[in-house]
Amino acid sequence: MGILTMDGGQFRMDGKPYRILSGAVHYFRVVPQYWEDRLRKLKACGLNTVETYTCWNLHERREGQFDFSGILDIQRYLQTAQDLGLNVILRPGPYICAEWDFGGLPSWLLSCPGIELRCGNPLFLEKVGAYFRELFSRIRPYLCTNGGNIILMQVENEYGSYGNDRNYLLELEKLYRENGIDCMLFTSDGTQDWMLNGGTLPHLPAASNFGSDPQASFQSLRKYRPGGPLLCGEFWSGWFDHWYEQHHIRTPENIASDVEALMDSGASFNLYMFHGGTNFGFTSGANHTGTEYQPMITSYDYCAPVSECGDLTPAYYRIREVIQRRTGAAPAGLEVHNLPKAAYGTLALTETAPLLEQVRRLARPVHAPQVKTMEQLGQDFGYLLYSTTLHGPVTQLELDLGRVHDRAIVFLNGKRAGLQERSRHHDRILLSLEAGETARLDILVENMGRVNYGRKLADTKGLPDGVCLGQQFHFGWDMYCLTMENLSGLLWQKESRPGELYAPVFLRGSLNIAGTPADTFVRFDGFTKGFCMVNGFLLGRFFNSAGPQKTLYLPAPLLHPGENEIIVFESDGYDRPEITFVSAPELG
Repeated sequence: MGILTMDGGQFRMDGKPYRILSGAVHYFRVVPQYWEDRLRKLKACGLNTVETYTCWNLHERREGQFDFSGILDIQRYLQTAQDLGLNVILRPGPYICAEWDFGGLPSWLLSCPGIELRCGNPLFLEKVGAYFRELFSRIRPYLCTNGGNIILMQVENEYGSYGNDRNYLLELEKLYRENGIDCMLFTSDGTQDWMLNGGTLPHLPAASNFGSDPQASFQSLRKYRPGGPLLCGEFWSGWFDHWYEQHHIRTPENIASDVEALMDSGASFNLYMFHGGTNFGFTSGANHTGTEYQPMITSYDYCAPVSECGDLTPAYYRIREVIQRRTGAAPAGLEVHNLPKAAYGTLALTETAPLLEQVRRLARPVHAPQVKTMEQLGQDFGYLLYSTTLHGPVTQLELDLGRVHDRAIVFLNGKRAGLQERSRHHDRILLSLEAGETARLDILVENMGRVNYGRKLADTKGLPDGVCLGQQFHFGWDMYCLTMENLSGLLWQKESRPGELYAPVFLRGSLNIAGTPADTFVRFDGFTKGFCMVNGFLLGRFFNSAGPQKTLYLPAPLLHPGENEIIVFESDGYDRPEITFVSAPELG
């Protein structure tokens, strides 16, 4: 399609002046059946390039076991972009941030003795090298130097926000070159001096990431690249959401005004996000302020020009008008439109399966004297159930869980005894048993997302400090790794206690669809907290008591005509066993 080069202060494509007009669409946040729809909308907006990260933690969930199928089929995604005449900026990390669990790093790294993240640690580089060999062998045919559409690849990601090990960046660059990556490479960082100073390499082009005032932001970059082409690696079209917060919005007029300023600057840029998509399953990450843990919601709508469900927003039309007016060209023959939506109404969930009664149908227990973290048990996502037997006498001793990562519900003999949530809520739990009395203690810990940015990146899940009764460690635990991916072993029973509050529990119903399915949105108004699975696909988390998100986006390709199995897991308790399928989202 063309080879990108650099001549002084200008990018060139096959020797001719070229301006990168890019938008971010992450393949792993969009069902594959919709990749073409989203990329067509990007091109119809007047953009010539799509940008995407790659997600190491999904491509290699278990060390040495690689997956590039389905939603992870990056070759199909690159081919779809190429068929539409779109160039690609690829950002393989290994760290990507992206408000994604652990910034895209696989959780098994945290169980490697002697490893140090994102620096020249030989063990870390060895693990990165193995992943890169697999990834690059698949994307190499799509390099512009091989006749493909990848024109630019990023080394690491906003590294200056984390560290300043230039030898590490050079080692990553070396891995790129050793694996046949011969297209142009670049770095990108925030606008602060310490970020640009720590994250750039003097011989590579550098990009700056920001969300307003392009003129002032580019002045910072000019200190480090006085003569090179201007490139905004991420121009933030909106922002991400945490639970317990309001949904972030940005007016169409505001974003269009800044896009106009970017066009005035003569810079190349990448709109982050052009289409955000969804943190399906348990893939959303978290921030940490140093004092507060802030987990991300399931939606990654990002207030982007193309919404989470692929709708064209007012911002889309304003941006398109600016680009077409400034470039003098409009893409020909590209009709784009919103996809149909359906409100399938209320569905009663008529079958239940209590978790504590059936946990052995989902996982085999691992027995150990001391509690272990998810990472020590080889688990990446989901929940971890710690179970033990207490023996009396126990007299008013406080149950001390230490640091809870991230949300623990305590049950005594199957009844809820308290909740402890990281940075938020801490019930004091006192236990008493008579001499000769025994009690079953269950602690259900939810991984709400590993930290994806900053110094708290090495974020293990579970109960890393052990469990104490008063001053005494309690030993002798069964641990159940509940990734919640395969629920086929559950035994379902008809709901006999409608409206009664009890949990943790799975509920199931069947949604009958006549004709071709359409996109829809699921409401969980009678529920508190949990997740939803549709035909075996883990859709994502809901958390009604925290907000802002009140609906989960359900893409039509996950449904089929006839009966569709819907499973809801509720960890805290529900008012009524029913959900509602509506035709519009509510993100807060």
